Amino acid sequence: MPAPHVEHDAPKAVSLFEAFLFWLKLGLISFGGPAGQIAIMHQELVEKRRWLSERRFLHALNYCMLLPGPEAQQLATYIGWLMHRSWGGVMAGVLFVLPSLFLLIGLSWVYIAFGEVPLVAGIFYGIKPAVTAIVVQAAHRIGSRALKNNWLWGIAGAAFVAIFALNLPFPLIVLAAGLLGYLGGRLLPEAFSVGGGHAATDKSFGPALIDDHTPTPAHARFRASRLLRLALVGALLWLLPMGLLVGLYGWDGTLTQMAWFFTKAALLTFGGAYAVLPYVYQGAIGHYAWLTPTQMIDGLALGETTPGPLIMVVAFVAFVGAYVQQLFGPEQRFIAGALAATLVTWFTFLPSFLFILAGGPLVESTHNELRFTAPLTGITAAVVGVVLNLALFFGYHVLWPEGFAGRFDWPSALIALGAAVALLRFKRGVIEVIGACAGVGLLAHLFLL
Repeated sequence: MPAPHVEHDAPKAVSLFEAFLFWLKLGLISFGGPAGQIAIMHQELVEKRRWLSERRFLHALNYCMLLPGPEAQQLATYIGWLMHRSWGGVMAGVLFVLPSLFLLIGLSWVYIAFGEVPLVAGIFYGIKPAVTAIVVQAAHRIGSRALKNNWLWGIAGAAFVAIFALNLPFPLIVLAAGLLGYLGGRLLPEAFSVGGGHAATDKSFGPALIDDHTPTPAHARFRASRLLRLALVGALLWLLPMGLLVGLYGWDGTLTQMAWFFTKAALLTFGGAYAVLPYVYQGAIGHYAWLTPTQMIDGLALGETTPGPLIMVVAFVAFVGAYVQQLFGPEQRFIAGALAATLVTWFTFLPSFLFILAGGPLVESTHNELRFTAPLTGITAAVVGVVLNLALFFGYHVLWPEGFAGRFDWPSALIALGAAVALLRFKRGVIEVIGACAGVGLLAHLFLL
């Protein structure tokens, strides 16, 4: 039954400076992963400020859910673009990421430079098992939403076997799952119609600045010339820094390979950041050896405790890789790490901006619910199996830090169990659980180990 209409005066036009202050605030408070970030935007922009209606918000979100990349950051970019043209979109998307980048550069330096100090080591001793529990919770959360029938359970199981037993590359698993989803959508549409977006709604919070029937602004209408111009600008923004890196360091240089690797990662993040983490650890740990499994777990913990998209863990990976390899010499390790973190952030998020600025006019051409989500449904099912494998990978390195032949780390097992119960049974927040586990880990590290 539709919610009753709430009487309000129409909101006043929003200046670019007002929008700047809001997007900056959002970048500083956007904790809680994509679900929490989207909830904050909905509360602030739809319910409180009424910059756009519920239906227009969900219409934009449906499109962002279909794209590779961090959907919350893309949603901010989309809304900023819709309200204040391309510069508004760029501003919203950049401010969503920038505070997290600065924080992670600082925290990565503290971690790698002072990680052996007992205080820091104890905190991370407690955080590692908490991260394992968080990844298990992610698999449970995605699975409970995505695995609605035996066909999707089968895809999830096959993806787990493919990455765990066969060690198949993550891109191949994504491609196969998308193909199965496409075929399933044509042959068994009832089985592949779940997931892939957010349903339309009749809820209203009063007149909005961009309401259900507000005409599409001129800058948001599709023009082939604009699309071509954006494609050229996007190609230049990728080719110029990549060409500079190749010229300075060669194709096999560490910074060049980081730029190339994370460009590919940016195009594979269907299903959220947890989906791309297996690809990152396969490449960053297994192929390039930029960091160790333990460091990867610690980096994910830092990503969970900072605002911004969780995929910002790529900045930690790059910082540690460049710092440890001393790319610019032992005296310039921080500069090497900071530059690497900034570079991979550029190459990771550039496709997201292009997807929104190029595809937004096509989406705005219709306000009907987006369809053709069956490939995404298949990919999301596969993500469950892949994330479960990631949880086992983390669990192994946390509970048997010296391998199966070594000791079983029972304090870490107890911390992981407590974190899992807090997250799954009592629904406690991620930041709260990480903080508690850090305190317990510090005590265990000081008095038991």
